[in-house]
Amino acid sequence: MQEINKIMVALAFSEYSKGIFTYAAKLATCANSELILANIINKRDLEAVEKVVSMGYEVDGNHYIEEIENERKELLNQYIKDTSFPIERIKTVFRVGNPIDELLKLTVEEEVDMIVMGPKGRTDLVHILIGSVAEKIFRKSPVTVVSYRSDKIAERLKKRILRHK
Repeated sequence: MQEINKIMVALAFSEYSKGIFTYAAKLATCANSELILANIINKRDLEAVEKVVSMGYEVDGNHYIEEIENERKELLNQYIKDTSFPIERIKTVFRVGNPIDELLKLTVEEEVDMIVMGPKGRTDLVHILIGSVAEKIFRKSPVTVVSYRSDKIAERLKKRILRHK
């Protein structure tokens, strides 16, 4: 079995992000691995802000990105503090772009051995089991992808399985 030296945890800062991070930190502790925390700010969000600017509203796209990053860094610091994972073994990466493309590029650039992510991002439509980003990463990733399940999602899936017995 290949050694797991670097685990990338992809966080969309949904309600599941703390659980995803905690799970990845436990895996990294067991494997004595480094953690790379990846968050991709979707360029579509930035384009929406730029459209608002073009309508005459005063919004600064760079300021928007900076604010999002600052909010997310605060959350990450709390996640790290809550798990007591060694901060010197964590690298945080924020990028703007297409989440699928950027996560895959980051996987190769950082020589990641495993990706941990949730099955869903920021939307939580009950009828969708796997978000489009997660689905495409599962299909295109050159490394193992571990899909974290929160207790809430696990219970919903178990009920669905038992209904179809």
